[in-house]
Amino acid sequence: MAKQTSKHDQLAPAEGRGLKRGPAMADLVVVANRLPVQHSTKNGSDGWRPSPGGLVSALTSVLQNRNGLWIGWSGSSEYQNAPLTYEGIRLKSVDISREEYDDFYLGFSNATLWPLYHDAIRAPTFHRYWWQTYSKINLRYATAAAESVAPGGTVWIHDYQLQLVPQMLRELRPDVRIGFFLHIPFPPIELFMQLPWRREILAGLLGADLIGFQVPQAASNFSRMARRQSAATGTDSLLDLNGRSIRVGAFPISVDSEQIVKLALDPAIRARAVEVRKDLGDPELLLLGVDRLDYTKGIQQRIKAVSELFEDGSLSADKHVMVQVAVPSRETDAHYERERHHLEQVVSEMNGEHGLLGSPVIHYLHQNLPFDELVALYLAADIMIVTPFRDGMNLVAKEYVMCRTDLTGRLVLSEFAGAAAELRGAFMVNPHDLEGIKEAIRLAVNAGPKETRDRMLRMRRKTLRRDVYDWAESFLAALQQTGM
Repeated sequence: MAKQTSKHDQLAPAEGRGLKRGPAMADLVVVANRLPVQHSTKNGSDGWRPSPGGLVSALTSVLQNRNGLWIGWSGSSEYQNAPLTYEGIRLKSVDISREEYDDFYLGFSNATLWPLYHDAIRAPTFHRYWWQTYSKINLRYATAAAESVAPGGTVWIHDYQLQLVPQMLRELRPDVRIGFFLHIPFPPIELFMQLPWRREILAGLLGADLIGFQVPQAASNFSRMARRQSAATGTDSLLDLNGRSIRVGAFPISVDSEQIVKLALDPAIRARAVEVRKDLGDPELLLLGVDRLDYTKGIQQRIKAVSELFEDGSLSADKHVMVQVAVPSRETDAHYERERHHLEQVVSEMNGEHGLLGSPVIHYLHQNLPFDELVALYLAADIMIVTPFRDGMNLVAKEYVMCRTDLTGRLVLSEFAGAAAELRGAFMVNPHDLEGIKEAIRLAVNAGPKETRDRMLRMRRKTLRRDVYDWAESFLAALQQTGM
C-alpha cells in the first residue's frame, strides 16, 4: 500500500508543525458513503433532493448544532456539482469514477463484504483489484476528513464501505476523536476469517476511539476477533491496543418516532390507507412486506410460505390478500437483476395458482414509494411480515410498530433481525424454516384483539423510549467520554 504511505507522508509535516484551524474546518464531521442529498430529474426538473430515511434527519440535526460538515459521494460519476450546503450544514463531495464504483462499491463492498457479513448466504467473491480500489477510495475519504475537521474535533464514520478510514485518519490527524458505526451485522469469527484482508480491516476499525454496532452479539464478535487477530487485549467492551483504549459497544438504531406518529395520525394519510384497502377489494385481512430488493431479506421464502397457506386453506383468495413492495437496489448489478427475475417469477406462480379472475392474491410493487405512501400501507396492513435471513436492525419493523397508534396490527419478525432484541411482542420466526414462517403467520391471523393489543403495546413502549435522535446523541456522548 505504497500509495497510502506516500499520501500520509505528504500530510505528516503539516501536522508536525502544529495545525491551525481554517475557516472551512468543522468541529464535527460525518463521513458516509453517500451525501444526504441525491440527484433527481423528477417531473422534468434537474436538481437535488434530500435522501430518504431517518438517519439523514438525525445526523443533519446533530450537525446543525455542532458546526458540522458531511462528507460523501454524490451518487453518480456524472453529477459532480453536488450542492455545498444542505439544511444549514456544509457538504463535501468525494469523487468516484464509474470504474472505481464498479470495483469499490459493486465489487468489494457488495460482492465481498456484504455477503460475508450477512452469514455468507451467498458466497463472497475475493478479488485483489477490488481490494486495491477499496483501499484507494477509503484513503480518499480519510484525506477529505483530515482536511476538514478542526483541531481537536470529532469525526463520525459510517458503515462497511469505509472500514479502513478510522486508522488512515488517525495517522493523518491523531488530534481528533474518531467514532465508527457499522449499520450491518459483524460476522462470527469463522466467517470473518475467510476474508484475505481480515487483518487490514481490523486494523482500520481499531483506529477508532469508539466502535459501535447494532446489537451486543456483533460487538462481541468484533472484540473477540480483534483479540485473536491483532495485538489488542481487553474485554468485549474495552480493548487496549499499544496503550490506547478503544471502546466497543452496541447502539441500536431507531426511527424518527415523532414524525412517523404525526404522519400516521394525518387525516389525508389515514384516508389513503382506507383507499388502499378499497383498491385491493376490501379484504378481510391484508398482509404486507416492504423490503429493499436483496437476497438477504428472505422475500422469496416468505412468499412461498404465504402461497402454501393459500394452498392448504389457512388463507382464502376471497378474503385475504398480500402486498409485497421490493424497493429497487443496485440495479446495475447482475446478481440483483437475477434476484428480481426470480422474485417476479415466484409472484407470478402464486397468482397463477391461487388468484381469482380480477383478484390476484399478491400485489407486487418494484418501485420506490414516498414515505407517506409507505405509512398509508403500514396503516392498511393487518399483518406485517419482516423475515430477513440476517439484518443489522431492520427499521421497517419499527416503522410499522410506530404507525399502529391504535394498538392494532401484528408483526411477524425474523429472529435474525437486530430489531428482534427489542420487539419482543412480535411473532418470532426462523426465516430458514418454511413451516415455522407458516405457523407464525397462522398465529398472527388468529390472534384476538387483546393479544394483538398487548403485543403491540409492548413493542411501542420499547420503541418510543429511544428514537433515532437519541441514538445519535448517545453515540456521540459515548465518543466524547473516550480518551484521546
